[in-house]
Amino acid sequence: MRHARLNPLAAAFLACITSSLHAQSPPQDAPDPFTQSGRTLAAGHSVAYVIHQLPVSSFPDLPNTIQSVLNQRGCWIPQTYEAHRPENVVHASLERAGSSDWAVLCATNGTVSLMVFFASAPERPTVLASAPETGRLQSHDPSGVLGFNWGIDPASPERVHEAQTGLPHRPAPPDHDALEDTILDHRAVFHLYAKGKWTLVDLPE
Repeated sequence: MRHARLNPLAAAFLACITSSLHAQSPPQDAPDPFTQSGRTLAAGHSVAYVIHQLPVSSFPDLPNTIQSVLNQRGCWIPQTYEAHRPENVVHASLERAGSSDWAVLCATNGTVSLMVFFASAPERPTVLASAPETGRLQSHDPSGVLGFNWGIDPASPERVHEAQTGLPHRPAPPDHDALEDTILDHRAVFHLYAKGKWTLVDLPE
């Protein structure tokens, strides 16, 4: 997955926490991560889970207005079980060609929301999707411990056009970026803003 520029200290620390199911002690001047753990029901059985999250300050390229909105909402940025560096903050041209927009997964009070901030109105984010944190978990290694599986990435017009290969009437590429919304090891969907509204891109079956 592609990502915004990252705080080197946060990146180094995330590499440590993802190497173990237990949180490690960060360097004194590194942002403190948050590790949520517990048990949830899966297929009728009680299963352990671990979700690593990072503070908004781990993403220094986020504009101040957006950081303020996220901090006011108490957002933490959840990391997928595949994370090797801070992720789930996206910078792309989502409103129109050449615009400078952001998308963020915000975890707060047990719910994760996919929020989009247009440069034209950064103080008024749009929520494209929400789900309980424990609803976005899956097994990913022999331990059986569940990890967070929701990731977002920018999708260029070429990426969207490629994903539409196989459609009977394949449309021309859009003129700006879409937002790729992925459940790891499952199919991705693409959110595209056009003509004043968000839609899901048509994909082959």
